[in-house]
Order: sequence, then structure tokens, then C-alpha cells
Amino acid sequence: MADIVIREDLCKGCGICIEVCPRGVLAPSKRPSSWGLPLAEVIRPEACILCRLCEFYCPDMAVEVRG
Repeated sequence: MADIVIREDLCKGCGICIEVCPRGVLAPSKRPSSWGLPLAEVIRPEACILCRLCEFYCPDMAVEVRG
């Protein structure tokens, strides 16, 4: 199983990582970022296929996929 880390201090809540994930591993959380938008949250780590699209497309380097 992948270990996906969302750095809340870097995440602005743009949602790009959520949109590019082909397996629905990420979702918006109820907690707002410092920009007032929902932070990304890992909801299905077991579904991760280690494609790292979330990590690649994150404009703020807030996502790290380990696995």
C-alpha cells in the first residue's frame, strides 16, 4: 500500500491532485487551507496504483507518494 503525504502547510486546496487521480484516492477534506479552500485528503490509500500523477501535477509540491 502506498503512503501518500499531503503537506498541509504547502497545500492551497486547488484540487488538481484530486482531479488527476485515476482511482479516487484523494478527496477534498472539511478543513480549509490557508487560502480558504478545502485541503486534499487521502481517503482510499489501498486503491493507489503508485502512478504519482498527484505528485507530478501538484503545483506546490505538497503531495509526496511513497511506496
